[in-house]
Amino acid sequence: MKYAVIGAGMIGSAAARHLAAAGQDVTLIGPGEPEDIAGHEGVFASHYDEGRITRGLDPMPFWSRASRAAIGRYGEIERASGLRFYSEVGCLMAGPEGSEKMRAIDEVAARDALSCERIDGAALRDRFPFFAFPEGSIGRFEAMGAGHISPRALVQAQIRIAVSQGAVHLAEEVTGFDEGAQNVAVRTDSRSLVFDRVLLATGGFSEALIGDALPMEVYGRTVALFALEAAEAERLRAMPSLIWQDPERDNPYLLPPIRYPDGRMYLKLGYDPEDVLLSDTAAVKQWFRSEGTPGAGDLIEGMIRDRMPGLEIAGRHVVTCVTSYTPNQLPHLKALSDRVFTAIGGCGRAAKNSDELGRLGAVILTGGALPDWAAEAG
Repeated sequence: MKYAVIGAGMIGSAAARHLAAAGQDVTLIGPGEPEDIAGHEGVFASHYDEGRITRGLDPMPFWSRASRAAIGRYGEIERASGLRFYSEVGCLMAGPEGSEKMRAIDEVAARDALSCERIDGAALRDRFPFFAFPEGSIGRFEAMGAGHISPRALVQAQIRIAVSQGAVHLAEEVTGFDEGAQNVAVRTDSRSLVFDRVLLATGGFSEALIGDALPMEVYGRTVALFALEAAEAERLRAMPSLIWQDPERDNPYLLPPIRYPDGRMYLKLGYDPEDVLLSDTAAVKQWFRSEGTPGAGDLIEGMIRDRMPGLEIAGRHVVTCVTSYTPNQLPHLKALSDRVFTAIGGCGRAAKNSDELGRLGAVILTGGALPDWAAEAG
């Protein structure tokens, strides 16, 4: 049987690796990262980045289980590909003691028996001198199996392994597909190919191929990168990833110094002051080409200065990405027909979970059943 995975991003590349490892005939179709973002007219992906937070803690059982499964295979993927993408620097989740969000984290740590140290008061300040927290804050620290990943390098690693195991990678954009009684004809800019079954891992660009077949909303997100000189980066070398459990708004996340392709070290803080709903594929493309929400850079800089007083910032720029949300906050691991399946809807969590989401997509594509813990996503 011939399989196609459409979308060569984080989930699609993972699905292709799992299929190839199982000896399946699989073709991964999706273009690479554009050299000129501002002038690019085709599709984009949100993995064009060097820093995404990873951790096992999550209030939703599905995501907690998927996170731990994916994290458990990071070492295997690094060894097989020869590419390093994971930094196990730990992840601190902090917020006001007694708040609903911190109580939920305590419950998850107990429910899943996670190795997650509770730190409060002066111990929190002494342990993590990089940060300033309001009085009455507490923290939960995952020292193992947590930190940050390079999504760009993880995708490269997945594709490298998949190809080495027999997968074909076509760096082309899929423009449509036609499902017949016996097969699915997939169209790209240059050719038409025929497969027995197809898995769509197309994220925020799914609307272009399946319209509104599945309920999902795509939002634009703005993040800011703060450049550091060498001495400041060295001062923060032992800094973990941080998620501040803000009781009044979405949780901003902060990553330690990471080297980006321009050779500079950056801190990254992700937070958007508003939900920017992107109604169609044209709007998603325009968002990737834009500078994000006006004023977001100043707001984010204020947030990082509140959390890290005295931080010496050598420069700043904002970047954009998109997130896809489903009504129940679970991915669409579904069959649209006997031949077309989906692994879309990362709900802001796909990066760290992508290897497990790709594995589950490969399961349903080849006729398997989702495990009981993931069944509600099907």
